[in-house]
Amino acid sequence: MRKIFWEDPYQQRLITKVASVYGSQILLEETIGFSFSGGQESDKISINGLPVINSHIDGKLIYYELEDGHELSQGDSVVMEIDWPRRYKLMRLHFAAELILELVTRKWRLEKIGARIAEEKARIDFIFNKNISSIFEDILYEYNEIIKMNKPIMTGFSDIDNQRRFWKIDGFAEVPCGGTHVKSTSEVGFVLLKRKNIGGSKERIEISLVN
Repeated sequence: MRKIFWEDPYQQRLITKVASVYGSQILLEETIGFSFSGGQESDKISINGLPVINSHIDGKLIYYELEDGHELSQGDSVVMEIDWPRRYKLMRLHFAAELILELVTRKWRLEKIGARIAEEKARIDFIFNKNISSIFEDILYEYNEIIKMNKPIMTGFSDIDNQRRFWKIDGFAEVPCGGTHVKSTSEVGFVLLKRKNIGGSKERIEISLVN
């Protein structure tokens, strides 16, 4: 299965063919629809105007679930479309969270224990026995400097056979990641940080876009 969301995460519409059908589960020859992975939520997708109600990854394949009665068959030509405003927010918030995580783990060596990238905000959970908002000023200073530099965000395969990918900013970092990304740090934009204590020396950073 060709995953066009890696080649061109800005593509919003795709004409492709049905590779196979297993009841309500549809496998396509290629796709622009990202399925939940690495904490990044799935795209909202339609296939021939029918809403995808769920998706899951099985090895290198992504199966899309439609409601019963979809009437699609192997070999059918279909149109896949994604909810672009949602995808774009996810792309920006995904990288904002990745950048915050890289800065926190690099300088404070905190252990990440969870993450989620949703449409309106992202979160990262850490083991930390202090109020994590005490480091927000330092985090945001470094984060904002990278954003203002408008650095290109490069992506690619570190292992094609196993479909392992990375993002990279020259002079800063190369990080394993299979999500969707914008082209530059300025496109990510500035963020607001909010602290939440989740108990037992566990602290959460919630990340939202300024605009």
